[in-house]
Amino acid sequence: MLAVVLAACGGSATSAGGGGDNTLVIAMTASDIPVLDTGLAQGQGYEGLRFVANQLFDGLTRFDLTKGDQIPKIVPDLAESWEPNADLTSWTFKLRPNVTFHDGTPWNADAAIFNLERYIDTGTDHYYPELNAQGGLSISGIKSFTKVDDLTLRIDTKGPWSYLPSDLATVYYGSPTAIKAEGNQGFAEKPVGTGPFRFESLERGQRMVMVKNDAYWNGAPKVDKVILRPIPDPTARVAALRSGEVNWIEVPPPDDVPSLSSQGFQVLTNSYNHIWPWVYNMRKAPFDNQKVREALNWAINRQALVDNILKGTAEPADGFVPKADAAYRPANDVYGYDPAKVKQMLAEAGYPNGFTMTLSYPTSGSGNMVPTPMNTALQTDLAAVGVKVELKPIEWAAMLNDFFAGNIPDDADALNISLSYQQEGFWGTWFGTTSTSNAGKYSNPQVDALFAKAKTVLDDKARSDIYAQVAAILGQDAPWLVVVDDKNPRVLARTSRASSSRSPGSPI
Repeated sequence: MLAVVLAACGGSATSAGGGGDNTLVIAMTASDIPVLDTGLAQGQGYEGLRFVANQLFDGLTRFDLTKGDQIPKIVPDLAESWEPNADLTSWTFKLRPNVTFHDGTPWNADAAIFNLERYIDTGTDHYYPELNAQGGLSISGIKSFTKVDDLTLRIDTKGPWSYLPSDLATVYYGSPTAIKAEGNQGFAEKPVGTGPFRFESLERGQRMVMVKNDAYWNGAPKVDKVILRPIPDPTARVAALRSGEVNWIEVPPPDDVPSLSSQGFQVLTNSYNHIWPWVYNMRKAPFDNQKVREALNWAINRQALVDNILKGTAEPADGFVPKADAAYRPANDVYGYDPAKVKQMLAEAGYPNGFTMTLSYPTSGSGNMVPTPMNTALQTDLAAVGVKVELKPIEWAAMLNDFFAGNIPDDADALNISLSYQQEGFWGTWFGTTSTSNAGKYSNPQVDALFAKAKTVLDDKARSDIYAQVAAILGQDAPWLVVVDDKNPRVLARTSRASSSRSPGSPI
């Protein structure tokens, strides 16, 4: 997805970081470069996908990020087209011809099958359990896959799957030749895909270098080289931008946004299909009590957080759906700020004097904004209504490992984590009873039934209405403390000519 912005860059990207006159240097929020094997890049969240996976690899489908005022739709990538059968349990993909991997290996149905066998256990030697675990929602419903001919692939599913093309946008394909030569572990050190950039070098904890793929099937990028630098400290990221060491930073400290903008740096924001909540541990008291969960949603001053801490780089989340999601309905914004109401609700729930709780939260990472100041502000709001919160910081990648295994680190009472609905399957991942990533253990049969219904409906608008019904139920059940929706700020150097248009659902 980064390639969309890179394609809009002028031909004279600055030489920050010593990469040359046509090099783009990006400071990431991650503490290290993600694992470089296809889907394993999401071990650093969507930041790993947008800066690594989407540059080195392609999927069958991708998100269309060319319109900054529309929610991105799914468009062809390594598949030119697709067609479901009548009951949505089988999809036929026509593969794009004349595409090769960076090592010259042809892209075809055999390459697709080989990669899917890495994701899904069919008894082959190249099945990769770690890749299966990271593949998660995107592959869990696949029953089988078949080569119809050299450029036709059929995927059969365990049941109706109306939005399979959306979920496949993050299933990436590597060169079978390279994987066979290097093995599953070695491939991550020498990744080979079909994407707009080729891997050049990696220094763990320091930098990754990618060079443009002149033969990219969708047109060569306009910059010659991209250098990724993990700089988890936000102050250090801004310092690197100001000094010219980098020319793109993720998530500036909100206090620096006005001065950066006034000094000519390009500060890019947009509504974003992303939410920043606390996930309640519903296996533990008092969060097994709906009234307690709802009460806390009235205890926090979201607007003050947006104004004073985030400086307008986020929007208050008064419900479970960000404004950039097709399922957003204003009627589902059901929470507000009313400390007196909180105290009354807590008393009715049996906690007239409040209670103590622990919160596990990441200190940095993709989509987490400025988590320590934000959680400290929430800690103050909750203390005002008698709820004492102990903050327990954890490193982002370690938290993700626990979360996707369905656990809350340290068995804390709640987990703060940035989450997205960008792929439709995320709805069921976060809230479905049987989901392994439902760390809070929320369960509602009515919600599960609506998720099942959505899989049988092909029309996008009709599915969004179903998710809006889910959002209304979530507003009543309150399985999360919803806080803000990220506006996803990025800052580009003064000399970059990147487009200021950003897509509402884009992770860039």
